[in-house]
Amino acid sequence: MRKPPRNSTVIPEIGEGKRGEAGHIGYLLRQAQVAHRLRMERALANVGLTLPQFSVLTMLVAYPGASGADIARLSLLTPQTVSVIVANLERMGALKRKPHATHGRVLRIEVSAKGRELLSRCRNRVRAVENELLRDLDPGEETVVCRWLVRVAILGKEA
Repeated sequence: MRKPPRNSTVIPEIGEGKRGEAGHIGYLLRQAQVAHRLRMERALANVGLTLPQFSVLTMLVAYPGASGADIARLSLLTPQTVSVIVANLERMGALKRKPHATHGRVLRIEVSAKGRELLSRCRNRVRAVENELLRDLDPGEETVVCRWLVRVAILGKEA
């Protein structure tokens, strides 16, 4: 713990007090999410993609033909944010928009070869961050954590 200035509150380090196992689960989830996002942003920094751009590219590859609204929901972003991200990725050459075969005003978003190559490089970095995160868990524990996180998300959706 840090030494506090005189007449000041002692703020615990991560892992201590309410920032440790004695903390509220919601706070600990948020603390972990912020720390994980920072590590992911650092891992992607010199590849040229932001974490939201990585998420959008990932979902476009996983769910080809999904609408912008679908991609927003899948990426946990607003439709407006996804619209800006898609425009930026298109400008970078990572995406192409093509007219839909039967719906005149609808544009299909496709990941280009450049986008797939960029995504591949990013996935290697993301995999390294995730492997470090899971380093001390055996596969059974990892499954339990994943199952619990999905349950938390489902409970949030039902609320």
